[in-house]
Amino acid sequence: MTDIARIEAASFRLAGHALRTPLIGSDFLNEIAGRRVWVKAECLQHTGSFKFRGGWSAVSVLEPEVRERGVIAYSSGNHAQGVALAAQRHGVPCVIVMPADAPRLKVENTRAYGAQVVLYDRAREDRDAIGTQIAEARGLSLIRPYDEPEVIAGQGTCGLEIAEQATEHGIREADVLIPCGGGGLTAGIALALESRAPGLRARPAEPEGFDDTARSLAAGAVLHNDRLAGSLCDSIVTPAPGALTFPINHRLCGPGLVVSDDEALRAAALAFKRLKIVLEPGGAVALAAALFRPNEIAGEDVIAVASGGNIDASLFQTALTRFGE
Repeated sequence: MTDIARIEAASFRLAGHALRTPLIGSDFLNEIAGRRVWVKAECLQHTGSFKFRGGWSAVSVLEPEVRERGVIAYSSGNHAQGVALAAQRHGVPCVIVMPADAPRLKVENTRAYGAQVVLYDRAREDRDAIGTQIAEARGLSLIRPYDEPEVIAGQGTCGLEIAEQATEHGIREADVLIPCGGGGLTAGIALALESRAPGLRARPAEPEGFDDTARSLAAGAVLHNDRLAGSLCDSIVTPAPGALTFPINHRLCGPGLVVSDDEALRAAALAFKRLKIVLEPGGAVALAAALFRPNEIAGEDVIAVASGGNIDASLFQTALTRFGE
C-alpha cells in the first residue's frame, strides 16, 4: 500500500536525482481563466515528464541482486523513458514494451537510454500479457506504469513539492488539476496533499472519449473506455483506472474534468507562448481544463500539472500554427 511514509521514503531516494520542477504562472493565462493559474512544470523533469520519479523510485528500491537481472516496463513512451533512464543510471538491463503507434520521438528516446524496445499493436494485443511473458522468460522485474506502490510513491513526490511551493506562494486552498491515465500521478499527488496541504484538492483531467476516471469517480465504480486508441493525448490513454489507484482517487479526488484534443493543443500553444515551456497534448489537459473549464472550478487559484513535454515536432508545429494566439 502507498501512503505518505512510502512517498517520503521515495523522496529521500530521489534526492539529488530528480529535479525540483518550478511552479510558474502568467498574467495572460490568468486573464483567460479568470483566476490565478499556477503550472507545475513537470515537462522540465528528466526525460521530459514526471515518469522519471516513479521509474527511479521503483528501480532504486529493488534488492541489488534482483535489480541486476534487469527490469521491464510497458508504456506509450513517458513511463518507458523514465524507467529506461533509471535503469541506465543504475547500470541494469531494461526492456520496454511500447505500442507501435507511439510517437517516434518517445520510441527513439527510449532506445537512446539503452533499453530494448518491443513494439505491439495496442488495439489487438495485450501489453500486460506481453510484458508478463517476457518478464517470466528472462527473470526481469516488471515495473507497471501506475498500479505499482513504489511508482505511485515516486509520483507522489511531485505532490510534496506542490504542497511546499503552494505555501511559498501563499496558496492555502485550490484545485490541483492532474493529467490522468491509469491514475498513478493523481493518486500520488492526492496522498501527498492529504498529508501536507489538505486545503489543496486533487482533480483528474482527461481527454474526451477516454474519461474513464471521471466517469468512474462519478459512478463510484471502475468503468472502462470503449476504445483503446484514437486521441492525440496518447500518453494518458488507458483502458480503465488502476486497481490500486482508483480507491485512492475515489477517496481523495474531486470530480474529473474532460477536455477535447483541440483544447489540449491550444493549451500547449499557450504554454509555449506565455510560459516558454513545451507540452505534449496529454501533458496539457490539466492546463486546458484550468483555462477552458472555468465554471467547473472554484476559488481564486488553480494549479495545473504540466505532466510531460515529449511531443513530435510536426504535431507541435500544428499546435502553434492553429492556435498561435
